[in-house]
Amino acid sequence: MRTFALTAAALVGFAANSLLTRAALGSGSLDAATFTLVRLIAGAVTLAVLVRVRNRSVRDYGSWVSAIALGVYIVPFTLAYGRINASVGALVLFGAVQVTMIGAGLIRGERPARVDWIGVLLAIGGLVVLTVPGVTAPDPIGIAFMAIAGVCWGVYSLVGREAPDPLAATAGNFARATVAGVLFAAVSASSRHITANGVLLATASGSLASGVAYTFWYAALPALAAWRAAVVQLIVPVLTALSAALILGEALTSRLMLATMLVLLGVLMTIVPRWHRG
Repeated sequence: MRTFALTAAALVGFAANSLLTRAALGSGSLDAATFTLVRLIAGAVTLAVLVRVRNRSVRDYGSWVSAIALGVYIVPFTLAYGRINASVGALVLFGAVQVTMIGAGLIRGERPARVDWIGVLLAIGGLVVLTVPGVTAPDPIGIAFMAIAGVCWGVYSLVGREAPDPLAATAGNFARATVAGVLFAAVSASSRHITANGVLLATASGSLASGVAYTFWYAALPALAAWRAAVVQLIVPVLTALSAALILGEALTSRLMLATMLVLLGVLMTIVPRWHRG
């Protein structure tokens, strides 16, 4: 039950990040580099405060490997959402996560049962139903950015399975990853555009949807096999689309509902004990 609650909270945060990023960049409230920097700083500050409350030192936790993966994920993730729509971006992002984490799990000796592979195919099929029918000539640079982000997020998740203290590790990673945000902002100074609303959205993304949600994710990861951790994240694109329909007033289509049922069924097949073995 603890793992389920942590995972569910983390996935909600992941979906919120997509909504907040789209809201800021889509409306022109903030440029990509400033959004990235504010997001990282907000996450680092929030987590540092939480760690200090526990009388720990941020410098003693996290790693440069995780921080680099986090930084390289956040930068292209933000850039991609300026070039491709949300549904295509989600498909590419979590498709890359699937390949990275399931591949790593297989290399490490994890062997999903047949029913688990069926669940994976159903979930991916749901994403295809959700995204492909609406795709027309997606921007190749945006696709490349999101694929890089997906691989890096997969690496970040895999490394996180070894973290003994999820909160402190996430705090340390965010503190180190701000270097990427500073560099990105420095090379993009000429395109800077800042509004109060944009800064507020980026702060919410970094503080709650990233910092706190990533801590929950790191706490849940030790109890999840690498391939199963990859599969459950397939809920995020559907959750994002449903949230956009409810919050932004986008149409709740029959295609979206079918995709939702396929993804949820596929994920359930991989996590309900009576439906899988091993």
